[in-house]
Amino acid sequence: MIPLRDTQPSYSPPIVTVIIISLNILVFLFQISLDPYERNYFIGAYGIVPDRLNYSSIVTSMFLHGGWMHLIGNMWFLWIYGDNVEDVLGHGKFAMFYLLCGIAAGLVHILLNADSRIPTIGASGAIAGVMGAYLVKFPHSKIITLVIIVVFVTIVEVPAVFMLIYWFAIQIFSGVGSIGYSNVSKGGVAWFAHVGGFLTGMMLIYLLGSKERFRNRRDYSW
Repeated sequence: MIPLRDTQPSYSPPIVTVIIISLNILVFLFQISLDPYERNYFIGAYGIVPDRLNYSSIVTSMFLHGGWMHLIGNMWFLWIYGDNVEDVLGHGKFAMFYLLCGIAAGLVHILLNADSRIPTIGASGAIAGVMGAYLVKFPHSKIITLVIIVVFVTIVEVPAVFMLIYWFAIQIFSGVGSIGYSNVSKGGVAWFAHVGGFLTGMMLIYLLGSKERFRNRRDYSW
């Protein structure tokens, strides 16, 4: 299932979402302009390496990606869900919310992989927080989704609550499944960082509160 867009309109321009996406693209273009040695050094210096932790890397790692598909996938999910969460919180709060979710995801990864020497990069933890907030605020929204089953291709409307809980369950089961071989290989996807970001987003959306203008509206999809 590939999400294409949601049915929930936003009523203010997603300025911060666009800025975050632009920054990620610019940093990635800089990454690929480096030669392999410089690129590895750059990722090692600004990615999260729990065994020799530099705390600033918890933030800088959120703007690094390992390849085009990694970047496109993350930015696509941020574009689908970020505009509505930014609409709820307002631009300033959304910027803080995004960073806090990414930081929480990074801390979860560090806690569970304290001896890892492999750099961890990507915006997935912060975007997971955006998805958690979306689940809380727009459970009745629909996600227009491309479904491909062998040669059968169709587009369907999937309830956001199903899509996001399904995604969250995959992170849980994948994280638990990775524990068995975590001592053999510390690479791969930081599943529990996604879980930490998602849960942080669900909590922060309550703590930070909504714009008054949003509180006077109802979920479009109810």
